[in-house]
Amino acid sequence: MRRVVRQSKFRHVFGQAVKNDQCYDDIRVSRVTWDSSFCAVNPKFVAIIIEASGGGAFLVLPLHKTGRIDKAYPTVCGHTGPVLDIDWCPHNDQVIASGSEDCTVMVWQIPENGLVTPMAEPVVVLEGHSKRVGIITWHPTARNVLLSAGCDNQVIIWNVGTGESMITLEDMHPDVIYNVSWNRNGSLICTSCKDKSIRVIDPRKETIIAQNMEEPMTVNEMDTSNGVLLPFYDADTNVVYLCGKGDSSIRYFEITDEAPYVHFLNTFVTKEPQRGMGYMPKRGLDVNKCEIARFYKLHERKCEPIVMTVPRKSDLFQDDLYPDTAGPDPTLEAEEWFDGKNGDPILISLKNGYVPGKNREFKVVKKNPLDCKGTKKTEHSSHAHKSASPTPSIKSEAKMEEILKEIKSLKDLISSQEKRIIKLEEQMSKVDL
Repeated sequence: MRRVVRQSKFRHVFGQAVKNDQCYDDIRVSRVTWDSSFCAVNPKFVAIIIEASGGGAFLVLPLHKTGRIDKAYPTVCGHTGPVLDIDWCPHNDQVIASGSEDCTVMVWQIPENGLVTPMAEPVVVLEGHSKRVGIITWHPTARNVLLSAGCDNQVIIWNVGTGESMITLEDMHPDVIYNVSWNRNGSLICTSCKDKSIRVIDPRKETIIAQNMEEPMTVNEMDTSNGVLLPFYDADTNVVYLCGKGDSSIRYFEITDEAPYVHFLNTFVTKEPQRGMGYMPKRGLDVNKCEIARFYKLHERKCEPIVMTVPRKSDLFQDDLYPDTAGPDPTLEAEEWFDGKNGDPILISLKNGYVPGKNREFKVVKKNPLDCKGTKKTEHSSHAHKSASPTPSIKSEAKMEEILKEIKSLKDLISSQEKRIIKLEEQMSKVDL
């Protein structure tokens, strides 16, 4: 019998690394032993966790700044311990969050054209974990909602606009949390844990919906390597990419609703092993070249973009490859989500390419520290939520008052000394006479 070959428009996807002059060279990629991707990308910037003495740091480079990166290039360097994870806000391409061994989460606002001086002062510091923070992920549809997970086996969900920890999931994970992912509309999270359990959790009800499902829908044996697989799922095309940390391959599969559910497509292999991987959101791809995915592969000393394309003869827009995708506008405000509302992503068309909005800032419901770039202070709401301890605005205001008092006392001292000098000069003039 003739073998039937399954039809798929992604069967001929092929990957290609860019030329050397389009890579980011001479970067000291972090050597910290942690299984995050070490890289985060959006349509404006690529961020890479790097080696840093005396604390933790990461680079933020405009996408066009390829070639050799000067060792003196400014970094984001406010953490006192190594940075373990970074994530760009899906609703503002200039806002990035970082988690560190120093047990804190920091949120930064990057200047529109990138850094020109080192950035050591975050917009807000979120303190609540008792051990290092290794997982950071923004809510996909609600503005200012950020999730962090630490080696204290806790998951905390923050309202970044007020600096408060709104939800703390304790006693759900008996061991280290390896990964946390939101579902499409951000109503549920899924976690993997060292205890070999996968948990689906409703974070607002603080309940586990499902755990250790009885039978997997399908099983695919990859290889015998013990390296960690970094999964990247494209919800628009139902293609999942598996990047093995420490090996040199990217495998990709198509997910369908019918058995056997997971269909192997191909493997992209290079000579050099990858130390981490960044994944470009769909709105940052070049639709004119039929690009369906772009990865940013971290080597020991460089970052190499890898482009995945579907060959097409026509130059017209390929609407079957590019269904409407999640745009940068949030569906909900943070308060609405914490009050129980859900909302699917607001979709945009890529037919004419993605054009980023100018000066997109957060719309303020309460005073939002992300809009004032750290110069103004947040006002805490009167809700009886558990707030981050100590909250950043109170610490900052107290410090500011202390500095202002010291300045005033110094001014008073100078003024009194000036009067004293005038008086002594008058006495001297009388003695001379």
